[in-house]
Amino acid sequence: MTTAPADPPWTPPPAAAPVTERRDRRRTGAEIWIVLGLSLGQSAVYALVAIGVRVYDALASSTALSEQTATLNASRSPRPYLDLTYQVLGIAFALLPVVLALYLLSGRGPGTLRRIGLDAARPGRDTAWGFALAAGIGIPGLAFYALGRALGITVTIQASALDPYWWTVPVLILSALKNGLLEEVIAVAYLHERTADLGWGRVRFVVVSSLLRGSYHLYQGFGPFLGNVVMGVVFSWFYTSRWGRHRVLPLVIAHTLLDVVAFVGYAYVPDSWLQALGVT
Repeated sequence: MTTAPADPPWTPPPAAAPVTERRDRRRTGAEIWIVLGLSLGQSAVYALVAIGVRVYDALASSTALSEQTATLNASRSPRPYLDLTYQVLGIAFALLPVVLALYLLSGRGPGTLRRIGLDAARPGRDTAWGFALAAGIGIPGLAFYALGRALGITVTIQASALDPYWWTVPVLILSALKNGLLEEVIAVAYLHERTADLGWGRVRFVVVSSLLRGSYHLYQGFGPFLGNVVMGVVFSWFYTSRWGRHRVLPLVIAHTLLDVVAFVGYAYVPDSWLQALGVT
């Protein structure tokens, strides 16, 4: 019986030489701020404002954050097909920063998707790693949420407020995929490429990427902030490791799986189950 040949030892691909000219460094820094300002950085600012308001309201009314609610995937119209139209448009426009980031990275020449591992070169292994990462992050993430709820520092998260139409599940799955692409391509793949251009090391990139991921989840409370920082450390470390091999697709798969379980599960799992899990 023959066995499949093992993968050759992996070494990181040669990085582009860090930009040294002050003008080029300023342009690279400005590009990062623009991309983040149109996407996750904008969300982080809104999240900081939201948590500030939530903390103020909690102190003013002597009520814990756990008595407040954050709604994801909210309905946008009482008319079913108008709601569907708004949902699809919202998902499509939210992905434009991903397109912009990929376009900017393509300035180095062809092969951008292959360079960041968003291609189909390793479908089996990428999928396996995606499921493994989702399992490894999902259970601790639920524990962080439950602990935050018990300590009163995490709001009640309503993962889906869509009415049960025929299109609800497909829209929730598309929303999960949108989150996976937006967060992993920008917060990991794009940010790694551009910070490498600035000469950043691995540790600095992992710290900044992880804090960015936690910051735009602050509107959910401090438990999800910490949980997402941990998720950011795991994902960005994995991406730069010999197992991740600078492939962002496993991260996209893992993130999408986590959100599909959260969104669809919240919409269709019985309330008694959610209460037992401490997520409602």
